[in-house]
Amino acid sequence: KEDPEGKLLANYDLSNLKSVFMAGERLDPPTYHWTMEVTGKPVIDHWWQTETGWAICGNMTGIETLEPKAGSATVPISGFDVQILDPEGNQLPPGEQGAIGIKLPMPPSCLPTVWGDHERFRTGYLSDFPGYYCSGDGGYKDEDGYVFIMGRTDDVINVAGHRLSTGEMEEIVADHPAVAECAVIGVDDPLKGQQPIGFVLLKNGVDIEEKQLESELVAMVRKDIGAVACFKRAVVVDRLPKTRSGKILRKLMRQIADGQDYSVPSTIDDPASLSVMEEVMTRHGLIAE
Repeated sequence: KEDPEGKLLANYDLSNLKSVFMAGERLDPPTYHWTMEVTGKPVIDHWWQTETGWAICGNMTGIETLEPKAGSATVPISGFDVQILDPEGNQLPPGEQGAIGIKLPMPPSCLPTVWGDHERFRTGYLSDFPGYYCSGDGGYKDEDGYVFIMGRTDDVINVAGHRLSTGEMEEIVADHPAVAECAVIGVDDPLKGQQPIGFVLLKNGVDIEEKQLESELVAMVRKDIGAVACFKRAVVVDRLPKTRSGKILRKLMRQIADGQDYSVPSTIDDPASLSVMEEVMTRHGLIAE
């Protein structure tokens, strides 16, 4: 956002920088390609969770670097049997999106319970798909076994009976040359069930009318996903509510839009961003009555 052309890199000696590791949010292809172009360094994506203690998928630079694929955290690390599951817990073939489960047993370092509440551990992680740890993330594997994380399963929305990934929409929106970062959430809609709304941050120095940008983003999503996505609203914001580790608080944004009560998480980076987001949603008529 602050330095779209990477000009500030010229002020520093990066000769000792071997690789750029990206973490926190899902590494979308536009960000991957931008980082590669401005740094000229290998960009390493990886996927893991606090609960696992170390990487579930990644590109093991210390052992054997595999050919990267934009949008993929590469392949499962030894010890993790990663499977893509349908709602009934059946394994899905390559290319089909579903819930990401890790077949038990889990390797060393992963959580064995929740402190003082083992039942919560069982219901929260092991009950959705018996025999699997449920990651809460969704995605797919390709023919080569590369894992593509598309976002939280909570972020799969139901639009007029169609289950759609907001992660796919974010990937398209982020590809617009004016957009630095974005988040797409599903808000309640009395007719279609849910309606996707995009929130975008612009790159510094970009001059574009909000209505023009919205029109272009709607056309891009319609072209790549189709009219079924019903993506019709995109709102420019100054900031997105995030945790200190850089994760966008999409669930909290949905709660604001749906007029629900919410609690401010202790991990939030800037609590004031919530009141700003609420004001933006109110101004654009996006909060449910």
